[in-house]
Amino acid sequence: MRLDKYLKVSRIIKRRTLANEVCTQGRVFLNGKVAKPSANVDVGDVIEIRLGDNIKRYEVLDISEHALKKDAGNMYRELS
Repeated sequence: MRLDKYLKVSRIIKRRTLANEVCTQGRVFLNGKVAKPSANVDVGDVIEIRLGDNIKRYEVLDISEHALKKDAGNMYRELS
């Protein structure tokens, strides 16, 4: 699945266009490397998002084309 779509479906980022912009600006890292919006996300990957001084890291646990709001949190695990 594309990185920008995963960020939207998992509700880490609310809108796909915003996810695409953040990736394009070089603020999203996939397994330690700067990631483009079209990068492929697999189970076990680590996504790091840097917004200002705020850095969030997530481990991908599940990939699904569609997820209900209550199930979106099960698609990833927040890392410290």
